Amino acid sequence: MDVITPIISIISELIDLVSKSIDTVGDLNNRGTSLKTALEELTEARKDLVSQVNEAEALGLTCTNQVKGWLQRAENLEIEIGSIIQDVDQQEQSTLLCCCANCSSRYKLSKKVLKKIDFMKDLMEKGKALDMNWVDGYVIAPVMEIPNGQVIGMDVMLEKVYELLDKKEIGIVGVYGMGGVGKTTLLKCINNEFLTLNHGFNIVIWVTVSKDFFAEKIQQAIMSRLGLSWDEAEDQEQRASKIYKVLKMKKFLLLLDDIWEGVDLEKIGIPLPNRENKCKVILTSRSMDVCSDMDAHCKLKVEFLREKESWKLFAEKVRRYDILNSQPIRSHAEAIVKKCRGLPLALITIGKAMANKETEEEWIAAKDMLNNSPSELRGMKDVFTLLKFSYEELANDTLKSLLLYCSLFPEDCSIEKEQLVEYMVGEELLVSSHEGSVHYRGHALIGSLKVACFLETGNQGTQVKLHDIVRNFALWIASDGGADDMKFLVQPSAGLTEAPSVEIWKKAHRISLIDNDITELSEVPDCPHLSTLLLQWNNSLNKISREFFQLMPALKVLDLSYTSIREIPESISHLVELRYLDLSGTKLSTLPKEMGSLAKLRYLDLKRTHYIQTIPREAIAGLSELRVLNLYFSYGGWNVQDFETENEIRFVDLAKLRHLTTLGITVTELTTLEELFIFKNCIQFLYITSCERLYKLQLSSNPGDGKRLRRLSIIDCCDLRCLAVGIEAENYWLPRLEVLALNNLPSLITVWENPVTHGALQNLRSITIWHCNKLKNVSWVINLPKLEMIYLFYCKGMEEVINVDDVVGGVANTFPSLRTLSMRDIPHLTSISRWKMDFPSLQQIAVIDCPKLKKLPLKSPGVSAPHTFTVYGEKGWWDDLEWDEAGVESAFLPHFIPTGQAT
Repeated sequence: MDVITPIISIISELIDLVSKSIDTVGDLNNRGTSLKTALEELTEARKDLVSQVNEAEALGLTCTNQVKGWLQRAENLEIEIGSIIQDVDQQEQSTLLCCCANCSSRYKLSKKVLKKIDFMKDLMEKGKALDMNWVDGYVIAPVMEIPNGQVIGMDVMLEKVYELLDKKEIGIVGVYGMGGVGKTTLLKCINNEFLTLNHGFNIVIWVTVSKDFFAEKIQQAIMSRLGLSWDEAEDQEQRASKIYKVLKMKKFLLLLDDIWEGVDLEKIGIPLPNRENKCKVILTSRSMDVCSDMDAHCKLKVEFLREKESWKLFAEKVRRYDILNSQPIRSHAEAIVKKCRGLPLALITIGKAMANKETEEEWIAAKDMLNNSPSELRGMKDVFTLLKFSYEELANDTLKSLLLYCSLFPEDCSIEKEQLVEYMVGEELLVSSHEGSVHYRGHALIGSLKVACFLETGNQGTQVKLHDIVRNFALWIASDGGADDMKFLVQPSAGLTEAPSVEIWKKAHRISLIDNDITELSEVPDCPHLSTLLLQWNNSLNKISREFFQLMPALKVLDLSYTSIREIPESISHLVELRYLDLSGTKLSTLPKEMGSLAKLRYLDLKRTHYIQTIPREAIAGLSELRVLNLYFSYGGWNVQDFETENEIRFVDLAKLRHLTTLGITVTELTTLEELFIFKNCIQFLYITSCERLYKLQLSSNPGDGKRLRRLSIIDCCDLRCLAVGIEAENYWLPRLEVLALNNLPSLITVWENPVTHGALQNLRSITIWHCNKLKNVSWVINLPKLEMIYLFYCKGMEEVINVDDVVGGVANTFPSLRTLSMRDIPHLTSISRWKMDFPSLQQIAVIDCPKLKKLPLKSPGVSAPHTFTVYGEKGWWDDLEWDEAGVESAFLPHFIPTGQAT
C-alpha cells in the first residue's frame, strides 16, 4: 500500500499533465504565430526609434539613457525570441503525437512562448510611453510650468478654449482683447493646466513674442525648449530646417503670447497644424486683425470680468478684508471697482495702491483722483503706458484722433456711430470728394478701433462706447501725458450749474460740457484754437450772450442740441470755419438771418425743433456748401402764402442747394407732399402730420424711389387707409428704411397695400403703431430679417399680430433679430401667432391690458430666447395663460416679472 500510493499519485499527476498538454497542443501553433507577429512589430518599432535617434543625433542631440536602455532590451529580446521560434518550428516538424514526453515539452514551450509574448507586449507599451524629448542625457518635460498668480474669472474662457482644442478642424486659435484684460494670464493658465490634464501632446511650447518681434527671437525660444543648440553662424532658414525636423515628429501645442503682427509660422520652422498631425497653436493679441493675419480658424475675445469677479480680484490685491467690509469704506471701494469696469490690470494696480489705505478720507481721495486725474494714482501710469503701446500701433493719425474724440463723451456713454462720423467730417478729420465714401470710411475706422479693442459695442448695434479706463487713457494722451490738461476741457455729466471760467477756455482745442445743468453762457470766451464745442443735453441752458461766438475763429463743430435756448445770438456769423451745427431739440422759434453767412457749413440739424414757426430765406439760401439739412419733426410751413411769410424758405430755395444730399422734412399738406418728388433722391427723414385727403401714401413708384428713406413717421392723418409702392418699384423697395412710426390713423385698414416680399424693407429695425383702430394684424413683419423692436399700443381692432393665413412659405428663420415685443391696451388681441417660433434674439415681451391673449408663441426658454429674456405683464394675466405642454409654465416662470415690480 505504501508503494502503490506514490505510484497512484504519480499517475494522477501524469494524467493531469497529459490532459493539460493535449489542450495546449493546438495552442502552441497559435502562440507560435502570435510570437512571430509580435517579434516583427517589436523589430519595426526598434528600427523606427533607431532612425529617430540617428536623425536627432545629427541635429546635435544626445540620446537619453532611458531610450538607450529600451533599444538594448529590445535587441536582446529579439535574439532570444528568434531562438524560441526555432524551437517551435522543430516541435511542429515532430511526428510523435501521443508521447507523454513530447506533450510535456510542447506544454512547457507553449507556456514559454506565452510568457515571452506578454513580455514583448509590456516592452512595446513602455516604448510607446518613452518621452522622445531628449537633450544631453536629460529628458525634457512635455509641459514646463510657468509662474501665474491666482486666476479669477477665467473658467468660461478656459472651457471655450478646451472645446476648440478638441475639434479636429481647428488648428489655430486666436485669443484677443485690450491690453490688461488677462490674455497672458489665460494663456499661462492653459499651459499649466496641461501639467495634470491627459492632453496627448508630446510637448507644449511657450513663446513670448511681444511688440519688438523678430523671427530669430521666436526660433531661439523654440530651439531652447526643444534642446537644440543655437549657432550664430546659421541663418534663419537653416534654423527653421532644424526646428521643422524635430517638430514634424511631434504632436505639439504652441502657445504664442502677445503677437503684434502676423508671423509666418513656416518660415520659423513650425509645421502648420492640420487634421493629420493634430498639432495646435494658440496665440494672443490685442487686435482681432492680427488673429486673422495668423489664419486663426477661430477667434475668441477675452471679455471683462463680471462684477462679482471684479470685487474678488480687487479684494485679493487689497488683502484687508476688515477694511473693505467696514461700513464707511465699503461703498467707496465698490465705486472704485465699478470704475475699473472689469479690467483686471486696473483692478490689480489700484488694489495694490489701496492696500495700505485705512481711513475713509484716503479712500474718498483715491476715488476722486480716479475720477478726475487717474494718472496721479499710484500705478496708473503703468496701466496707461501699457495701453499706449497699442495706441501707437494704430495704423494712422486719423484712427488716433477718432479715439481721442470719443473721450469727449460721458463715461459709459453709448455713442451713435453716425454722429461720431459726422463730427469727424465736421472737424475735417475725414475728407473725401465723394460724400458717400467718406461716411463708409468713417464707419470702417470705427470698426478698426473695435478690432483693436479700443471701442466696444454700445447698448445698440448702431452705437459704440469707451471703457472707462480707455477713456481716461485717451484724455491722458490728449493732455500730452498730463503735461497740458487744458487742451481738452472735458467735464460731461459733472453736475455743473455754471460753465467753467472762460480763462481756462483759451488753450482748449476741444471742449465738452455735455449733460450738465448750465443755465446761461454770459461771458465771451477767447478761444483761438477751439475746433469743437459740445454743449448738448444742458436742458436748463436758455440764454447765450450776444457776443459769445465772437472770438472762436477756428470752431468747426458746434452742438447745442436738446438745450432750452430760444434764440441764436447774431455773433454766430463770426464762426467762419463752422461746418457742423446741431440745434435739434431746442426751443428756437426762428433762425437768425446771420446764419446765412456760414459759407462753409455742411451739416445743419434742426430735427424736433417743434417751436420753429419761421425760417427766413436768408438763413438758408447762403449755405452753399450744405450737404445735410434735417427738418424732421420741425418746420412745416412750406405752402403758407401771405404777406408776412413771403420771405420764408420754400422748396425752390432748397432746390438751389446744389450739394444737398440728405434732407429731413416735415409735411402738413397734401400739396406739399406732391412737390417732394424733386427731392426723392435725398429725403432720408420724412414726417407727415395732419394731412387731410391723403387716402393712400405712394412711397415708391419707380425703381430707386425712396431708396434713401430711413425714417418715416405718419401722425394724425385721419383719411389714410394704406401705404403703397408701385409695381414698377419691383421687390427691393425702401431698402434703407430703419424706423416706421404710425400714430392715430383711424382709417388705416392695412399698412401695406401690396405684399411685403422677402427683398423689401430689409433694413427695417423698429415699428411703432399707436391708435390705429381698424388695423387687424401686422402679418407682414414676419419677413423682416433686421427687425429688432415692435411696439403695438392702443389698437382697439387688432386681433392677431401675425395671421398665419396671410403668411406665405412657413416660419423658418423668422424674427432672427427681434429683441423687444411690446403690446398695450389691445382689448381684442387673441393671438401673437398660432405658430410657435424660435425668437433667437428676444430679450423682452411686454403685455399690458390685453385680456384675451391667452397663449404665447414661445418654445422652451432655453431654445427660444437668451438668458436675459423677460416677460412683463399683470399677475392675473400670467396666471390665466394656457400652455400646450406640461412644465413649460414652470420653465418660463423665472422669466416673468409682474408689471408692478418691473425696474
